[in-house]
Amino acid sequence: MRSVVTCRLWTLPGAPDARAQLPVDFTVDPQPPYLVPHSKEPIRLLYRDEHLLIVDKPTLLLSVPGRHPLNHDCLLHRLDRQYPGVSAVHRLDLDTSGVMVVPRTKAALSELARQFQSRQIDKTYFARVAGCLSPDTGEITLPLTRDWPNRPKQKVCFTSGKSAVTRWRVVAREDKSTVVELFPITGRSHQLRIHLKEIGHPILGCDFYAPEEVLNASPRLLLHATSIAFRHPISGHKLTAHSPPRCIYAGA
Repeated sequence: MRSVVTCRLWTLPGAPDARAQLPVDFTVDPQPPYLVPHSKEPIRLLYRDEHLLIVDKPTLLLSVPGRHPLNHDCLLHRLDRQYPGVSAVHRLDLDTSGVMVVPRTKAALSELARQFQSRQIDKTYFARVAGCLSPDTGEITLPLTRDWPNRPKQKVCFTSGKSAVTRWRVVAREDKSTVVELFPITGRSHQLRIHLKEIGHPILGCDFYAPEEVLNASPRLLLHATSIAFRHPISGHKLTAHSPPRCIYAGA
């Protein structure tokens, strides 16, 4: 989290530089920019044709480049070395692993963007959450907006928040955690993390919204995009890709 302090510098009367009798404002950033760890895990190719790629993104790899020049490494740039011209139509968080679709042409980008906008693309995730989640199925409908003082965090807001809907299905209950399958109907930033936190079951390893003991329960965020299903942007045929949620069960 970054905070910026604006200071005002005055030149005292009688100082050698007689020109500077007016205040000068300058900004001090007390915290260095966050530098993303360099992920050495490979990107797994799940599907390829001349119009698009479907890949399995590892954790700790940005989907697109960050603002800081040293956060240039990302899935899009790595793919562009082998498949020039790829573009981003959706993202996964830095800590989230799993399935992503990557357009290779302008026509594919335009049509896939339309499908995402009209919610015609089905996505599923697996997560491991703290505690015993009950009942077996449910739906969370809490509107979300940016938490500007604490960005990039989001927050629930019933006055200005955007509609956000998540459905869940319990897969397995264990001693101190629950494996759950998640179906985001909308695609708000941090939606799954916040929704699960708000119902009292934060995701293990979540550095934004989980209390310390839940954060420390896993060395990584236990959230994985397991499948994506959509119409091929050119042929119209149904495409479905899967990535097994091995990370959810590792060390359990």
